[in-house]
Amino acid sequence: MIRKPKYGKIAIVVFITILIWVCADLALDEELPVPNTTISIVKSNPKLWVSFDDAPSITIEEMVLKGPLRNIGEIRRKLEEEEGLEINFDAAKEKMNEPGTYPLPLLPFLQKDNEIKRLGLKVESCKPEVLSVKVVGLVSKRLDVKCVDEDQSPIGEAIVEPPQVDMLVPADWGADKLIAEVLLTSREINQASFSAIKQTPYINLAPGQTREAPQPVAITMPPEPDRLTNYTITAPTLSIALSPTLQGKYYVEVTNWDELGPIYIKATPDAEQAYKLQPLPRMTLYILDGDVEKGEEVQQKKVVYNFPQEFVRKREIELKNPQQPAEAKFKLIPVSPAEAPKGAEE
Repeated sequence: MIRKPKYGKIAIVVFITILIWVCADLALDEELPVPNTTISIVKSNPKLWVSFDDAPSITIEEMVLKGPLRNIGEIRRKLEEEEGLEINFDAAKEKMNEPGTYPLPLLPFLQKDNEIKRLGLKVESCKPEVLSVKVVGLVSKRLDVKCVDEDQSPIGEAIVEPPQVDMLVPADWGADKLIAEVLLTSREINQASFSAIKQTPYINLAPGQTREAPQPVAITMPPEPDRLTNYTITAPTLSIALSPTLQGKYYVEVTNWDELGPIYIKATPDAEQAYKLQPLPRMTLYILDGDVEKGEEVQQKKVVYNFPQEFVRKREIELKNPQQPAEAKFKLIPVSPAEAPKGAEE
């Protein structure tokens, strides 16, 4: 007689088997401390300035993740490649879309992160437990545009069109703060004296926190006034910068010392004095590894003028003819073992 299969018993066996698998899988869960997790603020509302105590991001001390070994292995590989996790914070999604200061309980925020969920992991704990979120309302105000150089010194002669821009700024900013800046490099300053350049003004809300104007402005510089005087430096000095791999193996014989001076420059009086009195030599000849390929034949190379960088940035010193720096002629002479300093052969 054929017995009928007992489906109830089969179902119980299957259920128990699955339960054993699930329990076994849970038993294999592992915890992973994750340092250097960065929470970065998403700029979702242009009329709000959201920060963690004026900072655009914050790195929390530690976050402990828990999950299956396979998933933990995946996050380990990700951490090795990216050196930490980055999680986005959107104040609007957290119902913090009105000006004020809010506490952000960190654990529940991290537990609902989509990327952590996708990895099949759970946040067990974190430090600190609470973050402070600062939300500042921004209003539209008209700002004067000011140009500054790389030293943050104002460039008063710059002509800006339009001279003012409308930008969103904190509502409590007074008239003394209603200034948008444009940073110009030395190259851009020089370019603007020939034709207009376009740059986008910005404001500094806090260190590392800037906001740009919606549109750029055109900047021109008036023709350079003839404020530089011609000077002649009659005692040129030359240093030779020899590649470290060539030191002790070659010495440099300059064959045209008389052609390297005098030096004709255009400068302000202060720049000329600084150049004359600086402890550095006035010119440097750089010898590179590749220069030895020509053997002992006479080579020719432009020297580098060691003008004080402070005055170079302000365009207060230059060669009278910038297109024609002096060229040193030289030979590389191998040093015999007897002449080499002790240790040069090592």
